[in-house]
Amino acid sequence: MNKSLRIVFLGTPDFAVASLKAIIEAGWNVVGVITAPDKKAGRGRKIQQSAVKAFAESKQLKLLQPTNLKDADFQADLKALAADIQIVVAFRMLPESVWNMPPLGTFNLHASLLPNYRGAAPINWAIINGENKTGVTTFFLKHEIDTGDVLLQEEVEISERETAGSLHDKLMHVGSELVVKSLNKIQTGNYKLKSQNNIEVSSVNEAPKIFKEDCLINWENKSETIDRLIRGLSPYPAAWTKIIHEESQESSSFKIFSCQISNDFTALEPGEIKIEDRRLFIGTKSQPIQILELQLAGKKRMTAKELLNGFDLSLYKCESA
Repeated sequence: MNKSLRIVFLGTPDFAVASLKAIIEAGWNVVGVITAPDKKAGRGRKIQQSAVKAFAESKQLKLLQPTNLKDADFQADLKALAADIQIVVAFRMLPESVWNMPPLGTFNLHASLLPNYRGAAPINWAIINGENKTGVTTFFLKHEIDTGDVLLQEEVEISERETAGSLHDKLMHVGSELVVKSLNKIQTGNYKLKSQNNIEVSSVNEAPKIFKEDCLINWENKSETIDRLIRGLSPYPAAWTKIIHEESQESSSFKIFSCQISNDFTALEPGEIKIEDRRLFIGTKSQPIQILELQLAGKKRMTAKELLNGFDLSLYKCESA
């Protein structure tokens, strides 16, 4: 197959690197990479570059880092790359003047089976909502976000104890293969686009951006609901709970990364903390949850056993909501 298509790739995090790597290893002609500007991050406010930038530089690819996608100079530089097609993986929303620039258009890799889970956080919400399958979709961009005509889809099973982190890695690899398959289809013209309006799904859920308040655990919920929330937000941004010292009324908080539903106790009130044999349990509306990994505010991530060695949680209670 003649792989002479001129490709511009747009992406930022590790999820996007897998697709860019797969495109290059398959022999496609990547003439430019667009990624986010470097930014200061962490306590030291050190300059950090995106994962895509690091990879692109290692492959000596032409790199652009616009702060404004509507900037005339950036768009002139983009046009000069003379791309036949653009590929978007985990990047920000594009203006029409960018996505409509190449003659073959721009297609996007989305981490769900569209039209289900349109939005910024499809991986998290699929687990939070208790889905047993999800997948990846390639589709061509148009005005409304995540609504363009579908090129290809690949289904992926969600395992019983899946976390956002493990599902991210699954979809990252399956998605990178789907991007290459999509390019092959486009190169040969052997494809038929499908309107999302014609794709049958049992229900359509949204996947909006997740904010800190969305991650706060309501211990009045059933254990299954809380377990899904914790797994669906692990390792990032992480579910959290506020704790109150029952005597001093001082408050603190901790993030929870790993847990399991326990049948050891049935009489814990929602938010009640119980420690037994250096194991940490918190009550819910149904069975208690055993906390396995957590991070107290200002401390490093650790096992519950490690935390209990140096911090007495027995006088604390979790706020129920």
